[in-house]
Amino acid sequence: MQAFFLGILQGITEFLPISSSAHLIVLPRLLGWEALGLTFDVLVHGGTLLALVIYFRQQWKEIGKQLLRFVMNPSVAPQSGLLGALVVGTLPAILVGGLFEGFIEDHLRTPGVTVITLPLFGLLLGWADHQGSQSRGLESIRLRDGLWVGLAQALALIPGVSRSGVTITVILMLGLNRADAARFSFLLGTPVIALATISRLYPLLGSSSNEMGSFLTLLVGVIFSFVSGLLCIKYLLQFLQARTYLPFVVYRLLLAAFIFALLVL
Repeated sequence: MQAFFLGILQGITEFLPISSSAHLIVLPRLLGWEALGLTFDVLVHGGTLLALVIYFRQQWKEIGKQLLRFVMNPSVAPQSGLLGALVVGTLPAILVGGLFEGFIEDHLRTPGVTVITLPLFGLLLGWADHQGSQSRGLESIRLRDGLWVGLAQALALIPGVSRSGVTITVILMLGLNRADAARFSFLLGTPVIALATISRLYPLLGSSSNEMGSFLTLLVGVIFSFVSGLLCIKYLLQFLQARTYLPFVVYRLLLAAFIFALLVL
């Protein structure tokens, strides 16, 4: 049951701008659940990664073609700025993660931090949603857009910030419409999630079968993180065609208030 619930939780909160880390820090403590281990963590992230790759397979196919053409003939610039934006936008998260991940895990992965970051970055999302011009689409993405969003994405290592939330905030400020802001955020998140999954997988190489955990537990977690992630992407993009990010802002404020109450009572 725990693997089922955490798999669904990871699949949903990875893509909604409400912070997966805040939920995965608070809920297991609230419910008295023991950690299911690094292997489980790696595989549920792998499930959400697979959901991204499959849902955006046509975009990744085209991006791959552009990359191959550029490698074969560097003098020919890519037809779209999206490829360059994805490359530039991925680098800050890699750099910050490599330098500060240990510090963040040891000192910032606490409910107290999420009480601050959830409402702060939630209000920023609401402001950007209200103030953004909504005048641009994904086809207008350029290299400098990727740099700004990449710098914001590096902040998502702090629990409660939300990778999708902070990147969507900046993308909205750059003038993209709501649905394409989410699309660009998800595309940009794919290499980052892939690299994070690989980095967490590395310590497991050579682990004993006992350290690898129960096969059934792992299978349940990865299947439900994949399915819930795929459905979440689909219905969120449909939702954003006609609605705003306000419900997610309100949810972040309520979640922060709930966590604060748990800490002080």
